[in-house]
Amino acid sequence: MKKEAEGIVMAIDGKIAKVRASRHSDCDSCGACPGDKATVMDVYNRADAKVGQRVVIEIPEANMLKAAFVVYMLPLLTTFMGYLIGVWISQKYGFPALLTEVSASVAAFVLTLLYIKFFDRSMTKIKMMPVITEILSEK
Repeated sequence: MKKEAEGIVMAIDGKIAKVRASRHSDCDSCGACPGDKATVMDVYNRADAKVGQRVVIEIPEANMLKAAFVVYMLPLLTTFMGYLIGVWISQKYGFPALLTEVSASVAAFVLTLLYIKFFDRSMTKIKMMPVITEILSEK
């Protein structure tokens, strides 16, 4: 499923356009974007829109769900897995339980943060960006 929004092209830099889009009902309680009425985002300009044109932006929900999972759920899951690995190591090799469990959990959490940093860099690539799919009006 894909979300669509309408916006106005504010600036163009190569194939990337800055588009001011009005916020929708999903944005009412979030507060992540500054401003009350609109948000400005970088969008892949597949339709070759020009500055001042009104456009339709398509935002793939699969990308949003994947990003939400990686940022929110993955650290919880890997920290818990680190704890379980720590329990196994302490039982198998006789290390102090609390020290091993905490160390393995912290190590798993830090590795997950490094992965999230890598994932964040890949999110800025064009394949993960919203896309201008249609030009609604001329200047």
